[in-house]
Amino acid sequence: MKKIGVLLIIAIIYGCSPTAKKGESIDKDQKKFNPVRERFAKMESDALKEPYHGIFAENESIRNLFPIRETNVSTAPITEAAILFLGGLKSGQVSRTTFDIMDQEWRKWCNVDNGIYDRQGVSLKELDKAQKESAFDLMEVSLSAKGLQLSKDIMKTDQTLKELNNGSTDFDEELYFFTIMGQPSKTEPWGWQLDGHHLVINYFILGGQVVMSPVFMGGEPIITTTGKYKGNTLFQDEQNLGLAFMQSLSEEQKAVATISETKPENNNVAEANKDNLNLDYEGIPASNLTNQQKDKLLNLINQYISNMREGHQQVKMEEVKLHIDNTWFSWVGETTEVAVFYYRIHSPVVLIEFDHQRVVGVPNADDGKPSKNHIHTVVRTPNGNDYGKDLLRQHLQSHEH
Repeated sequence: MKKIGVLLIIAIIYGCSPTAKKGESIDKDQKKFNPVRERFAKMESDALKEPYHGIFAENESIRNLFPIRETNVSTAPITEAAILFLGGLKSGQVSRTTFDIMDQEWRKWCNVDNGIYDRQGVSLKELDKAQKESAFDLMEVSLSAKGLQLSKDIMKTDQTLKELNNGSTDFDEELYFFTIMGQPSKTEPWGWQLDGHHLVINYFILGGQVVMSPVFMGGEPIITTTGKYKGNTLFQDEQNLGLAFMQSLSEEQKAVATISETKPENNNVAEANKDNLNLDYEGIPASNLTNQQKDKLLNLINQYISNMREGHQQVKMEEVKLHIDNTWFSWVGETTEVAVFYYRIHSPVVLIEFDHQRVVGVPNADDGKPSKNHIHTVVRTPNGNDYGKDLLRQHLQSHEH
């Protein structure tokens, strides 16, 4: 019983289900009584009882961070792709996929596997060939080529976990679910969400403006050594650029940036159910960096922002640059080439996390320590504009509905 209790605690804390035993998959009856599954359901229910507020630092007082404005970047291709996607669904699928723009479905997402979390919408697995093509077309026009490829590669890791766990039905490269909030429109607010294990994208659109957050991208294994997708590799740039930036700091700057030199556990703080997180700035502010170091930090930030389609990536990066001197970088762990670590980039308009996590899904690989073979990344928009909520608020205030 002691061993079972330990496994349960690990699953709850680290955000993935226990590894299935040989020949075992969790069927519907097991899911119904799975205490880990019930725990995640309660976490979400408790979070949704609180109205959305957003992620704020203590005493944050900056106003008008996200005004409604013209970007001169068209969102028409995204709107047209969403209309085609919905038009190709059957009536029952449409009813399961579409939600009101104000619906809490925006906040119903989680990075854990399907054995312990129930998702809304339609999955790639249940779509026919033409419908799948339309779903990927929507992703393609919303994301950059890099962002689309990364998303597909993350999906591949779930197929690898399926293979490593004896065909467990908790894992599958097509168990990724689409929902649409609002009606795709050139003038009215709307958006789409993709929700699945290690891949969550929230994509809000108002006119020519886009808010792509919260975004969760992760993976395990990071480097696939067997099976259908042998050679599939994730997050090497995010990992190596983060380490290189930290290594480029002076010893004094490193000391200021470092929260802890040891990393015995997972460190991400802004994952699922953390929409109203209070998070103060930590580490070193970019105002204490040289211009060359600021450029390196911006390059690291762009590694994440550039998962958006190019025009809107540029719009977001201009927003980031406006607040560069109030952008903070913090670090947990050592700085050697073999080190595992966590880093956070936090400004009034962007929050980015990178975390080496304990291995959970790969059988017999968990040694109780974080590993480079399990990575979580998170991108958020602080100060009330995750899911485009601040833009939506302003729109509703100025329009009668």
